[in-house]
Amino acid sequence: MAREGNLEAPTRHPLDWVSKEFYDEDALNTELERVFDICHGCRRCVSLCQSFPTLFDLVDESETMEVDGVDKKDYMKVVDQCYLCDLCYMTKCPYTPPHEWNLDFPHLMLRAKAVKYKQGHVTARDKFLSNTDGLGKFAGIPIVTQAVNAVNKAQATRGLLENVLGVDKKAWLPEFASTKFRSGAKKSADYPAKEGKNTPGKVAIYSTCYVNYNEPGIGHDLLAILDHNKIPYVMVDKEACCGMPKLEQGDLEGVAEKKAINIPHLAKLAREGYAILTPIPSCTLMYKQELPLMFPDCADTQLVKQAMWDPFEYFVARNRDGLLNIDFKHSLGHISYHIPCHSRVQNVGRKTADMLQLVPDTKLNVVERCSGHAGTYGVKKEFHANSMKIGKPVFKAMANDEPDYISSDCQLAGHHIVQGMEENGLKKAEMAHPLTLLRKAYAI
Repeated sequence: MAREGNLEAPTRHPLDWVSKEFYDEDALNTELERVFDICHGCRRCVSLCQSFPTLFDLVDESETMEVDGVDKKDYMKVVDQCYLCDLCYMTKCPYTPPHEWNLDFPHLMLRAKAVKYKQGHVTARDKFLSNTDGLGKFAGIPIVTQAVNAVNKAQATRGLLENVLGVDKKAWLPEFASTKFRSGAKKSADYPAKEGKNTPGKVAIYSTCYVNYNEPGIGHDLLAILDHNKIPYVMVDKEACCGMPKLEQGDLEGVAEKKAINIPHLAKLAREGYAILTPIPSCTLMYKQELPLMFPDCADTQLVKQAMWDPFEYFVARNRDGLLNIDFKHSLGHISYHIPCHSRVQNVGRKTADMLQLVPDTKLNVVERCSGHAGTYGVKKEFHANSMKIGKPVFKAMANDEPDYISSDCQLAGHHIVQGMEENGLKKAEMAHPLTLLRKAYAI
């Protein structure tokens, strides 16, 4: 007899993405029908994203009012709304493994996206947006950067961008930096590495595409905090995109290509005893979860998984070791802090909030719900309105008690929240990444 639901923590199986059956459309549709039927009978996830309302509307509008009445051609309407936030798996679903029904909705959506990509059903827009290393070539060249940033801001060109590429003209787009983070990163002082019970005493920085190309200040804030705490650091010798944008498109071969570039450099650092810090949660998650599940037999990938840290996870552990400077000089007032989905999925707890709450006379309003931005999802013409709808409860919650700062570990989510607050007539507040706020508290 089947159990009603799990009483155990969800666990994940490796992703069998290299097998022929993984890409077999009939086998995929059989599994989609099985899972959709379970979801239809449960409906706990209806409020999380647009995938579930789409599925339930298809069922309710079918002749049978069951999944068997839904045209299999419409299954992709559900898949296209999934942006792999993982919240259904982590927070709602009672049938995840080890339950016998073995339901992993996000990774089934990923499989469907991979089949779609393999069949060539991918737009030029999606390939363009997922090529962060290619787009990053615009950064670091002042004249080019200024021109591209001006185009992204101009109403006329944004209208053209919407018509040609399908990038919504209302969606916030990141600017490119005139100097890349890796180019301007300050070299570490020659501090001795002080090992802690919970933490390595030296750090390697995997800068991420976003910090390197778009907002290098976040990276410089991280380096300043490490320097203030006399923690020696190095930059990863060579890095490419973590592969998350390609994963979201189902381009698993593209993910493997990025992995082949990054893992050798990261594994070398892991063997040398470095804690590897990544200041963007989606990138951290790729190395902690997605790549290890795609490459379960790769010893180097598993080694990097163990060495990878969220910065605030590291700082809180460092504090437990008694090796973190908590002599803060400035309070931060009232902060509305948003926990991104890809931070929650790492199962490290509210480490950013824990750290910021150490700052005297600082009040935190913690919001733990999806902002709706979800990487490239929120900028696409066909999904932008949905992204704003999904984020509306977050926009309202972040405005509670008129905060001094709006902050999220995911800077894309932070900008999306600010846009949503403005569009909903909520009072503006300064946006700052948590690393920027921690640096302000140190007064460095």
